[in-house]
Amino acid sequence: MPRIDAFLKRGRGEGCSDIHIAAGRPPIFRLHGKLVAVAFRDLGREEVDELIFETMNEALRADFEAGKDIDFTYTSEAIGRYRVNVFRKLSGTGATFRIIGNHVPALESLGLPDAVESLAAQKQGLVLVTGAAGTGKSTTLAAMVAYLNHTKKINIITLEDPIEYLHEASLSQIVQREIGTHVASFAAGLRAALREDPDVILVGEMRDRETIGLALEAAETGHLVFGTLHTASAVKTLDRVVDAMPARQKTQTAMILSHHLRGVISQRLLPTVDGNRRVAVAEILVNTPAIASLIQHRKHFQIPDQLQTGMEQGMQLMDQALKKAVTSGQVDPNEAYLIADDKKVFRRYVTNAEILPQVSVVGGR
Repeated sequence: MPRIDAFLKRGRGEGCSDIHIAAGRPPIFRLHGKLVAVAFRDLGREEVDELIFETMNEALRADFEAGKDIDFTYTSEAIGRYRVNVFRKLSGTGATFRIIGNHVPALESLGLPDAVESLAAQKQGLVLVTGAAGTGKSTTLAAMVAYLNHTKKINIITLEDPIEYLHEASLSQIVQREIGTHVASFAAGLRAALREDPDVILVGEMRDRETIGLALEAAETGHLVFGTLHTASAVKTLDRVVDAMPARQKTQTAMILSHHLRGVISQRLLPTVDGNRRVAVAEILVNTPAIASLIQHRKHFQIPDQLQTGMEQGMQLMDQALKKAVTSGQVDPNEAYLIADDKKVFRRYVTNAEILPQVSVVGGR
């Protein structure tokens, strides 16, 4: 058994999300959003290389030695699956191991609004799951795919970098393709997928103009497309899609988006009050006629008002989602205050006065 498996097994057993390995430090776990050093000696440069290289095949090792950062999955029957990023830094080689659950979670187990299931069940169009790295986008997408797999007889093609959760076909056929292993790029995978009789296409990351354009084309031609972007809100997501296109195509892109976007799920992971786990909190946009008009005329700045008043359609602003999570006792109110846009609403729930703005008293008043 590779030596690194002992650290990975321990991290999984303690409920961590990530394990960091680097020279000059002991292994570091990310536990419920916070970094915690393992009670272990500092790792040496050569020792780190030995630990990490045990997880890489010859092709990956050759790419790394050619100067590339490497993304791949490491699997062990004894300790499960991990998404791995290996990189170079000043002190030598480093790696981050993201723990992948042994089973695809059920969509209802994630605690997300009912609108997420409704968006997953759409027959055609574009559904975007967004957020910063480490906010659970891959888990949400995997759960959406699993929901379709168990409820519909359709052909689902996923494009992932790398493949994380493994899906077993139930009612659906699922074809999982890995960037760099089965197909050269997301754009190449999308072109190929359109010739493979898909009903649903999952794009693990819409990272460039070409991929975004092809995803819109796939949605426009009658497919259901799931995609991700590293954006923090529904409005920023729409801005990112339109701004990715050259000036001459922005109007057309806005038109396509207004007609074929089905919704945006912008999520964050926040610690619970007891600090023992993290839960997902999501802003939800559902593309109603009113929102479609705003997208078409590129009046994205007016969309938050529609989200705030669109509860009957399943919509909510991030601040509304945060308030629900705080008042229900789900999340730490101090963390909610720090990320809220309208902090006045959350001041009354704060338990740590040090995070509040300090008001200086002038003239003794």
